[in-house]
Amino acid sequence: MAVIEVQHLKKEFSYYKKKPGLAGSLHNLFHRETLTKEAVRDISFSVEKGEIIGLLGPNGAGKTTTLKMLSGILYPTSGQAVVDGFVPWERQNAFKRRFSIVMGQKNQLWWDLPASDSFYLNKCIFNIDDQQYIHTIEELSELLEVRELMSVQVRRLSLGERMKMEILAALIHRPDILFLDEPTIGLDIVSQQKIRGFLRYYNEQQKTTIILTSHYMRDIEELCQRAVIISQGQVVYDDTLSKINQLMGDKKVLTLKFSEDISAQQLAPFGKVRECKCREGILELPKEGIRTTMADILSRLPVEDFTVTEVPLEESIALIFRKEGAVS
Repeated sequence: MAVIEVQHLKKEFSYYKKKPGLAGSLHNLFHRETLTKEAVRDISFSVEKGEIIGLLGPNGAGKTTTLKMLSGILYPTSGQAVVDGFVPWERQNAFKRRFSIVMGQKNQLWWDLPASDSFYLNKCIFNIDDQQYIHTIEELSELLEVRELMSVQVRRLSLGERMKMEILAALIHRPDILFLDEPTIGLDIVSQQKIRGFLRYYNEQQKTTIILTSHYMRDIEELCQRAVIISQGQVVYDDTLSKINQLMGDKKVLTLKFSEDISAQQLAPFGKVRECKCREGILELPKEGIRTTMADILSRLPVEDFTVTEVPLEESIALIFRKEGAVS
């Protein structure tokens, strides 16, 4: 059952073009040139209950704008959306209790107060029962490993600790739907892993529906089975992650180690040379016929070891971006 339905959603922003200098400012007072930016153009997709999907796209593709419309922060120019049975931009109180949004580049916690004060404020806003509030705080602070930091001023926390607190604050009222916009931006590898582990566990336990945007492909690969890719405000791909490489040509990456120095010219007859330095080489090969090619390489070159992997997901996604709608 779809808990989020988006049909032909569109959002335009109007702005003014200004000429430089004082003369330009005076001219702008009387003759403004109005321009229109299409942030989102005719986007349609649906999300099932309990699903985690990755909303991907280059900077300026419309990902954050889409999340803001689905959470009721922005009104669309046209189109329809139903989130958990509500029209988001009608901003009904019952709807506000059903979702949370966490934006990696914006704070919802009070900067000069301990996180616990912001949590209590959220408790009062959502009118949460005392026992339920205490249970939720104890459970989530333990899972996120921040119990000892609850009384520390937010501004004194590290970036990773702050992001954990932001996620905790968003989950105090146990929302059915969670929108995450770059939740691991700027975090170190360990902090990223812990947040991913928590989100995976929480989704399994609570069946919370999650839409995640991230430029870190590890976030998407570990948490999402499906990706909705946006380019220039339009959906250019909506399917499982496993099919992306197939659509992009079903290539394999062959990494080779040799017992002596090898040149790129020696590797070129076997496939596309991605990298060649001294005793290591990386080739891109079609999946079909890779066994024959591999046997040929082993018989003609001094190979000590080799590994075969998929083309990195980010490369396939970048190619979809460049095709700008060629994939559907």
